[in-house]
Amino acid sequence: MSTTDTGTTATDTGTTATVDASTQRPDRVDTAATTFGSTADLSRALIRAAIAHGEHEKRTGAEDPNWPGWYAAYMVAEQAGAELPV
Repeated sequence: MSTTDTGTTATDTGTTATVDASTQRPDRVDTAATTFGSTADLSRALIRAAIAHGEHEKRTGAEDPNWPGWYAAYMVAEQAGAELPV
C-alpha cells in the first residue's frame, strides 16, 4: 500500500506505506516521503499521532478540523527525527 497526497495504491508484492505530507505542513516537513515497513508499523504510528493530537486539542481547548494534516505532519516529523508539532 502506498499513500501519498494524491491517493492510495495497494500492491501484491509487499506492504509499504508512503505518506507525503509536504503539502500539509511544509514548515514542519524536511522530507518528501515517509515509509512504514508494515501495516502494523503504520497503525502504531497512527495511534501515537492520535494520542499526541488529543494532547494538542487539550492544550488549545478546541477541536482541530485539520486533524488529518496534523497527523500527517506528526508522523513524518516523528520518523524523520524532526521537531514534532505541538
